[in-house]
Amino acid sequence: MPPDDDGPLLSRSQLDRAAHRRLDPAWLEEAWPKARIIVIDEGRTLIRDDALVLLDAAQAPDGERYFLGVDEDGTPYFAVAAETPEIPDTRKRDLRQVGHRLAARDAGIMVAAVALANWHVRHAYSPLSGAPTRIGEAGWTRVTDDGSETFWPRTDPAVIMLVHDGVAGPDGRCLLGHNAAWTMPGWEHRYSCLAGFVEPGESAEASVAREVLEEVGIEVRDIRYVSSQPWPFPGSIMLGFHALADPAAELRTDPAEITHARWFTRAEIRAVLADEPADFGLPSSVSIAHYLVQTWANLP
Repeated sequence: MPPDDDGPLLSRSQLDRAAHRRLDPAWLEEAWPKARIIVIDEGRTLIRDDALVLLDAAQAPDGERYFLGVDEDGTPYFAVAAETPEIPDTRKRDLRQVGHRLAARDAGIMVAAVALANWHVRHAYSPLSGAPTRIGEAGWTRVTDDGSETFWPRTDPAVIMLVHDGVAGPDGRCLLGHNAAWTMPGWEHRYSCLAGFVEPGESAEASVAREVLEEVGIEVRDIRYVSSQPWPFPGSIMLGFHALADPAAELRTDPAEITHARWFTRAEIRAVLADEPADFGLPSSVSIAHYLVQTWANLP
């Protein structure tokens, strides 16, 4: 199946964030009674039939409120960080479990709500003074009680890269690795793109080259940006790249990061994407890693 023309699955937000409303208490107060509300409970929310369960104000539990934006009809959307209520025929799920099945609007709402909720949990106290903080600007800041310090949500940049040989056709090859942390049942033979965090004072492209060298011991060239995707686990933005390398170069994996790495032909990757039997698996379709692999596999 070809990749979504709109980019990675969790990058398809359709809400107008209407940031100017965050500083308008009167508008926010009027918006709440007519809002659609997602409840976030430790990264999970209620799902019914592969769609978000959005509550109205009368149904929503008490908790911190975050204004997410408005849709094309002007309907406001909020998130509430609280325990999810008991509602028949619903399931509590996180983004990894349902992100690939959600429609674009729902995916955008959930990823923004989860990212904000995660940030607030980690910033209950000032990193400068240790003073307690409270919510501000409809969920888009935290402020110390005396108002002397204000903090805005931060996103940690990370790079994720599909390394390949640049060869066209079914014999072209890409390099994927098995992460040392993947020890859960069913993940023993899963392979994915290499990835890592951008370090202070480093460009994204330099990070790509460094991470590949550290994880599998080879040098890359012709580093090309492809796309990005929010990844709120707990608060990253994944910057996706393709890069070229020589398949003849010796692979020297860092066992703390990558237990083993392999080159795969485009024909092998296409077969797995078509659900044909194979001795390896690929990353979940909710991830940008899947998008990068799929984009490469569809090249002529």
